[in-house]
Amino acid sequence: MDRLEDVVREQLMAMVRTPQRRRTLLALGLRDADVRRLLRRQELQHHHGHYLDGRVDQVLARIACAQAMHRGSVVSHFSAAQIAGLRTWTDIRRPSAPPADAVWLTRSPAAKRNQRRPDIVVRRAGLTLADLRRHEGLVVTTAARTVVDLARELPLREAIVTVDHALRTGTPVAECEAVLERQQRWTGVRRARTTLAFGDPRSESALESIARVLFAAAGIPTPVLQAQFWDGVRWMPERVDFWWPQYRTVGEADGLAKYDGSSAEERRRLLRAGHRRDQRLSDRGIELVHFGWEDAIDRHSDLPARLRAAFHRGRSRPTPPPTWRAPDPAHWLPAA
Repeated sequence: MDRLEDVVREQLMAMVRTPQRRRTLLALGLRDADVRRLLRRQELQHHHGHYLDGRVDQVLARIACAQAMHRGSVVSHFSAAQIAGLRTWTDIRRPSAPPADAVWLTRSPAAKRNQRRPDIVVRRAGLTLADLRRHEGLVVTTAARTVVDLARELPLREAIVTVDHALRTGTPVAECEAVLERQQRWTGVRRARTTLAFGDPRSESALESIARVLFAAAGIPTPVLQAQFWDGVRWMPERVDFWWPQYRTVGEADGLAKYDGSSAEERRRLLRAGHRRDQRLSDRGIELVHFGWEDAIDRHSDLPARLRAAFHRGRSRPTPPPTWRAPDPAHWLPAA
């Protein structure tokens, strides 16, 4: 920008705090060569036909520029979840899976129609002030509205990932229920109610959330989440993902992140710690079933059969059952 006059430079930097069209920059006195140079030097960035200050976070910039294409729109669905830091998951193998990486917006029902393309999805729906908040100049749906929108859009095993995470990070159930009440006649609201009712803040990962849906679909009894065991002296520090006390069986959801270390030595340390943990749990006289992503998302998974086999073994154990406890989901506060 050193080739631009000081006045032009100041006007430009003030202007590109919000998305601007190319013609606006040229009207300020810039030439096409100036714009290209500013882009090369990353002092400007370009998304969806608009230019923005290069210092703005690229994710927010892409969303802001898409929103500028659709005046009056609100950032919603997957994009609002991303801004709020809410976990999402879609099964990309599903033929009708939505483009989760696109910018998602919601416009007034008076808009002509819903729009969907690989980079921008625009939905038409009613919005109230209670559904909206501001984030760095963007108008975004609240966490509760975002959760309900995704629960209407997605099947249970995908939407539950966001619902569980939202409940876990403090989104009040009452706020989600208030959104459902405002949307009581909307498409997908029944599915959203079912998903919200199935939500549990004790699910600590997407894998755990998806596994709970698999268990329910397979007729596996509802497990206790985040149980702890008494070792005869104290409560063990480990919490288990799933516990079926009537079958003396523990299920552990092993995502790759559990053993993801910065070095080979760190990964070995994590593996050794995991083995020692398993031994401490086995010493309580329980069955232990580990499973991963493939087991949870494969519709032909043998995980239900493995659990039932463990249930049978667990019921056959002659030793006294372990002493255990679990947190009340209504008062669950995740560990720091």
